[in-house]
Amino acid sequence: MQFAHLPPLAASLFSLLATVSLLLSFVMLGSRWISSYLYAFAAESWTIAALSAAVGFYGGYPELYLIALLTALFRGCVLPYLIWQIVRSTRITQEIHVMLQPSTSLVLGAFAVVFALLIGVRIGAQMGLSQTVIILALTVMLSMKLIGFLMLTLRYEAISQVLGLLVLENGIFLGSQILVPGMPLLLELVILFDLLVVVACFGVLVRYLMRHVGSTNTMQLRKLVG
Repeated sequence: MQFAHLPPLAASLFSLLATVSLLLSFVMLGSRWISSYLYAFAAESWTIAALSAAVGFYGGYPELYLIALLTALFRGCVLPYLIWQIVRSTRITQEIHVMLQPSTSLVLGAFAVVFALLIGVRIGAQMGLSQTVIILALTVMLSMKLIGFLMLTLRYEAISQVLGLLVLENGIFLGSQILVPGMPLLLELVILFDLLVVVACFGVLVRYLMRHVGSTNTMQLRKLVG
């Protein structure tokens, strides 16, 4: 892999941006306020955009500058704005019903990071990439996927669940920037378009729940079963 051996400054920069992205995922996992979710997701998207630009600079991939710009624009601005409009229309400000308390969710998230680290180290050892930024990229990617999955399963608000799905996808996107930085530009654009479709579909679902159920709690979907 190209980034198996990086200059110390580049490795430190990549590690810092990846770690900040992971910490912002924990902010989302440990909060019950929808506004905190949105701010953390926007900051996480901007951090990943900065990572894309850094990978483009050190790896010689000029197309990643465009990806960084689109990531900052769509993930960091457009998607949070669309979700915020849904929040304003539903007037939902926080999670009321949760399966686990935020503190317990954070503990599960910590175990997820340890599990991801063990897998990352094992994969790195098999590929001869021990003690490199590649292991960190694998760990952060798997950790964010697991944290996104926890948000999908432990939260009942539809808005929280769509943000969990976006965090999961952010983890995949972050890892791909370091592991496969030469991913075709067209594929990246397709992923961004898919995210817009996902948010639009959840917007329709949330409005349907508010109109016919009176709540955005997905547990209420049981009432629709005939």
